[in-house]
Amino acid sequence: MKVVVDMNKCQDHGQCVFAAPDVFRIDDGGRLAYVSDPDGSLREEVEEAADVCPLQAIRIEG
Repeated sequence: MKVVVDMNKCQDHGQCVFAAPDVFRIDDGGRLAYVSDPDGSLREEVEEAADVCPLQAIRIEG
C-alpha cells in the first residue's frame, strides 16, 4: 500500500491524524507529515483517514 497526499489540496485540518495517528501527524511547523508506505495492517485506518479528509487530498494506491 502506498499513501499519496496532494499537498496542494491539503490544508492541514488534521482529521487524518485522528483517524490514523500511526501514519499521519502534524509536524512542528504545523504541516502534515505522513508515512508513504505504511504497514498493510494499517489499511483500515488509512482508508478512514482518506474518507474523513475534508478536501479529499489522500489517495491510496495498491
